[in-house]
Amino acid sequence: MNQLESMKSLVAVIEQGGFSSAARRLQRSTASVSRHVQELEAALGTRLLVRTTRRVHPTDTGDAYYQRCVRILEEIAEADALAGEDAVKPRGRLRVNAPVSFGLRRLQRLIPDYLATYPEVRLDISLHDRRVALVEEGYDLVIRIGALQDSSLVARWIGASRMILCASPGYLAAAPPLQTPGDLANHNCLYYSYFETSGHHTWLFSGPAGDERIAIAGNCKINNGDLLAATAEHGAGVTLQPDFIVEDAIATGRLVPLLQDWDAGTLGIHAVYPHRRHLSARVRTFLDHLQQHLAPV
Repeated sequence: MNQLESMKSLVAVIEQGGFSSAARRLQRSTASVSRHVQELEAALGTRLLVRTTRRVHPTDTGDAYYQRCVRILEEIAEADALAGEDAVKPRGRLRVNAPVSFGLRRLQRLIPDYLATYPEVRLDISLHDRRVALVEEGYDLVIRIGALQDSSLVARWIGASRMILCASPGYLAAAPPLQTPGDLANHNCLYYSYFETSGHHTWLFSGPAGDERIAIAGNCKINNGDLLAATAEHGAGVTLQPDFIVEDAIATGRLVPLLQDWDAGTLGIHAVYPHRRHLSARVRTFLDHLQQHLAPV
């Protein structure tokens, strides 16, 4: 069995949805493509495809194997191209992951310009607020906000976001005074699920007298910043959010910044990618594009 050709056949069948269309893409016979896939399934001892009368679908195992095959084939193409034009010309699929709110509020304005500049790159962007496993899940690059943990990865700083404590005018009109971080004990705090540690949630403030780490409590935790901000806008409580999420609501008066004499911290924004001696042109140019448009001058 020629495993490389079998991988190419499997990828083409899944992406084209059938053997005949895959054969046309690969410029082979349908029988040849079918034989390569059958040999691959026999070698692996598992079914990779579900064949129906109208379309071919991958099994769960087949989909996971397909994702790895795509990366392997792209790596091979990059290796073959290092001495040629592709070494400097961005092309192929670029898989990127970012937090949901950051993607909607920052990436959306950058994507069209990048694609216009590099039309041979196929961007594959997914938005998740959970921390994805970059290598295991097959991403070329992820954007992370906050502390970095995995030292085996390479990170490039692309910006920062200031944390802002805020609430709606309606909530503040009916709530107890909020003049120091300690006053948060008297308030309903709306907090971000992924900042929770061992079932506890704290907010850190720095002021004239030093740092204060405040244990906060409330009746609502959410794993998305936009929904937290919207919940705060409707008067449910106080929230601590990155500036890019709440800046519009503050500008229009829907949210009011609080404790402005206290520093609630700044989160670093990094683009993280696996360590590679030869960084692909598409990753390198996307990194440069992010840094150019997100990092302050």
